[in-house]
Amino acid sequence: MGCVLVSADGKVIGQGQTQAAGSAHAEVMALRDAASRGHAVAGATAYVTLEPCSHQGRTGPCCDALIAAGIAKVVASIADPNPLVSGQGFERLRAAGISVEVDPGAEASRELNIGFFSRMLRQTPWVRMKMAASLDGTTALANGQSQWITSLEARTDGHAWRARASAVLTGIGTLLQDDPSLDVRLVETQRQPHRIIIDSQLQTPLDARIFKPDGQVWIYTANSDAAKTQALQSRGASVTSLPDAGGKVDLAAVMRDLGQRQINELHVEAGFKLNGSLVRAGLVDEFLLYLAPKLLGPGQGMLNLPALQALSGALPLEFISADRVGPDLRLLARVEGRGNF
Repeated sequence: MGCVLVSADGKVIGQGQTQAAGSAHAEVMALRDAASRGHAVAGATAYVTLEPCSHQGRTGPCCDALIAAGIAKVVASIADPNPLVSGQGFERLRAAGISVEVDPGAEASRELNIGFFSRMLRQTPWVRMKMAASLDGTTALANGQSQWITSLEARTDGHAWRARASAVLTGIGTLLQDDPSLDVRLVETQRQPHRIIIDSQLQTPLDARIFKPDGQVWIYTANSDAAKTQALQSRGASVTSLPDAGGKVDLAAVMRDLGQRQINELHVEAGFKLNGSLVRAGLVDEFLLYLAPKLLGPGQGMLNLPALQALSGALPLEFISADRVGPDLRLLARVEGRGNF
């Protein structure tokens, strides 16, 4: 979330963005920025990407801070979907005599904060599945070799998408085959996303690279082995058992649990089996696909999906963007109708 303060004569006098959870919101950061530069904010206009909050959480209400500062007008792109706010911030500002304008840039603001809207309105994160493949859809050779199909530029761009996510999820198959760390390394970041493993039988090695970077590791399992659980917890992992009727991890329950843990955007980098399971369960909102200009022939595909008997059974998608990244092509495709919550 962001906030820009503009004086009555049109000069930018303060800017701020929301800090880590529990820290100052954008409005407070902008007020602090203006004060540090010696600018008076009385009579100024505050431009914000989201309705100023009106409730006492881990921080105080931002609308009260704006009122106390003497702000004359608030221009907000969109109302806050949080039921604790949801229009109440605007009401308090208007009651204090502050002019309020809503909706300029609403669509762009919603897209920037789509994970937050998802968690507030669906109680689950926005799930983005990242895949890298050759032009003929191969993500790894038949012998498992996959490093590297796409270019350094594409991998760097992929790390930028990791960095914007609250958490990165993979499966035990990918963990055992590739031993990924799943952290952000190729771009600068102020914090590492949480790392999540779907591991039905608690096979995660205690010396896996995923434990080495900063940040938390959460393991979801269908196993209740106390010794294995304790060993993984000794490595700092959070282990949660969420079995389904078939003895595997209940993926829908995982998403609900992640929503309760305040995960907004979930970035999936998994193998074709888990990818297919997530898609079949209807849990994927968006696909981030990097295509390399090469043909690899038979090998592992992107998704393990059942054979269709009719074209009408296809999962309908809509392209959001198509861009060149180095020599590769980056496609962003969304499940049709997703985001209309």
